[in-house]
Amino acid sequence: MSVKIGIIIGSTRPGRNGGTIARWVDTVAAKRTDAEFELVDLLDYDLPHLDEAVPAMRGQYANAHTKAWAEKIAEFDGYIFVTPEYNHSTSGVLKNAIDYLYAEWNNKSAGFVSYGAGGGSRAVEHLRLVVAELQIADVRAQLGLSVLSDFENYTTFIPTARHEAQLDAVLDQTVAWAGALKPLRESAGELAAA
Repeated sequence: MSVKIGIIIGSTRPGRNGGTIARWVDTVAAKRTDAEFELVDLLDYDLPHLDEAVPAMRGQYANAHTKAWAEKIAEFDGYIFVTPEYNHSTSGVLKNAIDYLYAEWNNKSAGFVSYGAGGGSRAVEHLRLVVAELQIADVRAQLGLSVLSDFENYTTFIPTARHEAQLDAVLDQTVAWAGALKPLRESAGELAAA
């Protein structure tokens, strides 16, 4: 049973490190045969500050940008969130993108690759709270990258064998949980169709 995992680039900042990291994650993931992976760049989705009048839990999206985002996120069985750490949290643009939707996230898995001065661990702590509310099962393994020691001049990511081994653990767990949660997604879909 193959699953599809979205690798979400959680920054739109000019000169961001997230794009390079996410492409490396995708390259490592492409070596696997147990899942299909796809990069999802928030730059490709023009999501203004949350502008839906009806709460996402109702699934009554009014705007074309929300519908396009919902369609993309619904395609996946799990996610790898590549997040920066800004001011001890994740980026505002990633939190905003997450808040747009509800059911599209449910009963799926999530792993985290973070970066920042302290490896982005506080951004992941916050994201774990957020994804739990969306019924996403977050995995224990995570990869934290320090811009002080894992990058050259704070901008050029230099991956090592240690990084790849840690990423493999994140991918192993995310793929396994995505597969394990498939019956829940299927029964939720049957209930919605009834």
